[in-house]
Amino acid sequence: MNAPIATPIWQGKPSRIPMLRAVQEAQYTRRFFAHTALTHHIYRGVFPTFAAAQASIPPTRTAGYDNAESADLYRERTRRVYINDYPMILWLGRFLEQGARRIFDIGGHIGIAYYAYQRFLTYPAGLTWTVQDVPAVNAAGTRWAADHDKARRLAFADDLAGADGCDVLFAAGSLQYLDYTLADAIAAMPRRPRFLLLNSVPVHPSQSYFTVQNIGVACCPYRVTAERDFLGSLSALGYELQDRWENPQRHCTVPFHPELSLDRYFGFAFRLAA
Repeated sequence: MNAPIATPIWQGKPSRIPMLRAVQEAQYTRRFFAHTALTHHIYRGVFPTFAAAQASIPPTRTAGYDNAESADLYRERTRRVYINDYPMILWLGRFLEQGARRIFDIGGHIGIAYYAYQRFLTYPAGLTWTVQDVPAVNAAGTRWAADHDKARRLAFADDLAGADGCDVLFAAGSLQYLDYTLADAIAAMPRRPRFLLLNSVPVHPSQSYFTVQNIGVACCPYRVTAERDFLGSLSALGYELQDRWENPQRHCTVPFHPELSLDRYFGFAFRLAA
């Protein structure tokens, strides 16, 4: 899922005086949780775990994508692609040429990539595309597919069971929302996917942490992974990096933590070693 460029609503310079900085952070926190615009996403805080980030979201704010408002987002993205989608289209086409037929899409919302990419790829006979997402999104995706998936290739799943032995494990802008790592998920599968195709991954040069993202209709714990942790964990499972690309249109600006903010995201294509 491609998201709007994050624009912080607090752009001042953090004070070095602890009391003044505390006031600044309190002011930003109020503005952060009051944010309801759909034009951009904003971020707040640094946390050691998913649970800690989740606990920082007040009960007055909707958390996560499992709600009707979040499920109704992104319809226009079923009809268009962005610059950073083109490497995904290229590599998916190559994997299909090599016989890939079972695609398992983690966090694919209502099937955004499935619909958008078929404008540029000829899906082969026998292709199946399964999206794993939260119940509210899956319900919305099923309703949308009834009118828009004439080939009936698209299915929805509530868990990762269907990813076992798939040809392509696909994730576009979704890994950051998970309370588990991709490596942990793959390690638990009896049969590992042949290919990994990952896009819009927030990777930091040296630090792994969580923040909270406000998408306008909800707030979500948000994972940022150190490059060595991300690449090393997949290499340890036997995956060989085929390609990586940058998306400078995606930012993660965490006010008061410039050393942890990101000025670009990354995409990756992996192949399981023979």
